[in-house]
Amino acid sequence: MNQKPLGSTKVMLPEIGLGTWNYQGDADVILRSRELGGFLIDTAESYGTEREVGRAIKDRREDYFIATKVSPENLRYDDVLQAAENSLRRLDTDWIDLYQIHFPNPKIQITGTMKALGDLVNTGKVRYIGVSNFSSKEFKDAQEALGDIPIVCNQVEYSLFNQSINDDFLPYSTQNAVTVMAYSPLAQGFIDPELAKRPKLAALLDEIATANQMTRAQVLLAWCIHHPQVVTIPQTNNVGRVAENIAASGGRLTEEQYSDLTDASS
Repeated sequence: MNQKPLGSTKVMLPEIGLGTWNYQGDADVILRSRELGGFLIDTAESYGTEREVGRAIKDRREDYFIATKVSPENLRYDDVLQAAENSLRRLDTDWIDLYQIHFPNPKIQITGTMKALGDLVNTGKVRYIGVSNFSSKEFKDAQEALGDIPIVCNQVEYSLFNQSINDDFLPYSTQNAVTVMAYSPLAQGFIDPELAKRPKLAALLDEIATANQMTRAQVLLAWCIHHPQVVTIPQTNNVGRVAENIAASGGRLTEEQYSDLTDASS
């Protein structure tokens, strides 16, 4: 498993972790991900999966990097602190490795939100702060409100089928050493319907998969993590899929293959 730095920190993350949206609670999936190097596990208070994640990691907590998220309705100062306590309790852990704002909420002043997050870092309950679904402007505003503590990560939807961050946050992430944590890299399992709308892309994808002895999903994941700032968290409830996904790590695409796929997707 290749690893990449978390923002400008010295912490290294696997370039392929595990997302737990719609996770069915089979601990073997989380355990297998760690065994293969995918020790990054992402959840959220709104997913309803924190307890299942907590049970799976309980005996090996220090072997995992756990990311969770506070919901946008809970971004007032006191609500952030309470949400974090609730997540810590459900995860059955003393600390959260990465605590993220799930979505921006323009109805709540960001200053109070970021003060609460900074206080959580200062008390040791949270190690690092991230955001999710933020534009570069929203990210800059949040960082300004937070002050000297860096926001290390923005979790966004990113895949060969959805490259909406290419003109905004992706270049910003490169210039400012911010990790992009890509969710839905496999189109939430709807790869075939997406490719049915793009027959030329489908043909190229299959050609590259055959040449590289990869599956379609592995090519899509390899494309996603080709950018140096990007790690990804595909979701699965299948232990076998975990091994397939993680096998996509390691620079499996050539620069030409990456460029050809990118061009064919537009």
